[in-house]
Amino acid sequence: MNSVLRYLALGAVLLATLLSVSACFPLMAGGVVMTGFVAVDRRTSGAMLEDQAIEVKTSTRIRDVLGERVHITVTSYNRKLLLTGEAPDAKDKEQAGEIAKNIDNVASVWNEVGVTSITTLTERTNDLVAAGRIKADLIDAKDLFSNAYKIVVERGAVYVMGRITAREAKRVASVISGVTGVKKVVLVHETITEDELANLNAKPAH
Repeated sequence: MNSVLRYLALGAVLLATLLSVSACFPLMAGGVVMTGFVAVDRRTSGAMLEDQAIEVKTSTRIRDVLGERVHITVTSYNRKLLLTGEAPDAKDKEQAGEIAKNIDNVASVWNEVGVTSITTLTERTNDLVAAGRIKADLIDAKDLFSNAYKIVVERGAVYVMGRITAREAKRVASVISGVTGVKKVVLVHETITEDELANLNAKPAH
């Protein structure tokens, strides 16, 4: 079963790469790789829908204000918003952050946008490949729930989101650090206790 999921993870990377070749959008929502192939998520269904709405609203607003001079990926998890990508100067980066903070229902914002030139198609493809390798390695890790972690890769930096225990955070960071193409791991997750995790595993999300 794990081998099948691994092939699916790598297949998603190939599909995403093809889509990026045919339509190179300057701003994206939802990260660079799907969170998973099995319905395992530590958010309620309402929170997941809310996160989708936050991503769309934020992406649209940033695009309307900053246009194509920025390349910003917008990822929301449990109303915590992560901004990654590139902006030409600090002013644009800060403005993107202010836009995100003013979107309805956003609880907090991590502004990890780099002040640098927009990445090339080759660099983005490398990030997609690294994301696929990460997902495959997380699937292979028997002690981790691979679909509980939302992974975003930008310029070799890997951002880990989710509702995660301290134990899981350490283990996930260790697995990701060993993946080819990863330059650093940044944990931007919401920390939960082991008791909270046990309660989440005991009942389905609603």
